[in-house]
Amino acid sequence: MTVATPASDEVCTLGEGPVWDGPRERLLWVDIVEGAVLEGRIDGNAVHVTGRHAFDSTVGAVAVRADGGLLVAERQVLTSVDPDGRRTEVARVLPAARRSRLNDGAVDPGGRFLVGSLAQDDRTGEEVLVRLDGDAVVPLDTDLDLSNGLAWSPAGDRLYSIDTIPGTIWEREYDPATGAVGERRVLCTVEGSPDGMCVDADGRLWIALYEGGRVECRTPDGEVTGHVELDAPHPTCVAFAGPDLDLLVITTARQGMSDAELAAHPDSGRLHVARPGARGLPTSYWEPAGRGGMGS
Repeated sequence: MTVATPASDEVCTLGEGPVWDGPRERLLWVDIVEGAVLEGRIDGNAVHVTGRHAFDSTVGAVAVRADGGLLVAERQVLTSVDPDGRRTEVARVLPAARRSRLNDGAVDPGGRFLVGSLAQDDRTGEEVLVRLDGDAVVPLDTDLDLSNGLAWSPAGDRLYSIDTIPGTIWEREYDPATGAVGERRVLCTVEGSPDGMCVDADGRLWIALYEGGRVECRTPDGEVTGHVELDAPHPTCVAFAGPDLDLLVITTARQGMSDAELAAHPDSGRLHVARPGARGLPTSYWEPAGRGGMGS
């Protein structure tokens, strides 16, 4: 067992989606309900906030372009943010009248952005996972309860995705050259509301358990091999960061916690970090034409 420690002074209501931008030595993450993309610098086991991008809607995820610009999943649309701050709507993913919002997203090894949705009412089985090809939105799944974490095998030939409410980790074959996917199948079922995840250089899955208060490590076959504990009951997502990609960064949430729960777990909402003896994979950059490269 590894224990994570608090790493930031910044407290998020619903922290999510850490991304390591190696060439610029910056960590990015989002506060979904506050509509913010945060930038930070890693110093040992600490993360210092260095920038903030505010949006008028929820922000489910952020991705990095090779030139340092960003792709941001706002409530229902995807927005490109240039290095000079100029913003351009790239694509509308969800209809304006739909009571859903965009949630977790990630860039595939070929430079395409994938993002899913969650319902903001009591609908079930209608949420989507889509892939952005240029400015075209291509559905991959249309029957999810709550689309969440996304990750690829080290070779890029297998896509893992999470549907949180049933606790399902899906896997399918993936062609990073074209974005084509194979038949979806269940890798495993996880208790504790699986949320965000990443894959390390050895192909193991690191899964944040929102109701489990820990991060699980699983083999590519879905078997549990270890876990990371933290004194925050709602870890939301994970990513390997730092110059050696050996620092596991964990976002957490404090949304919906009572005063008593917050008093018992005052570090909820802060970033946590651990060094579990694994190394991550370089970040894939998003490019509008889907021809992104790998960072570090």
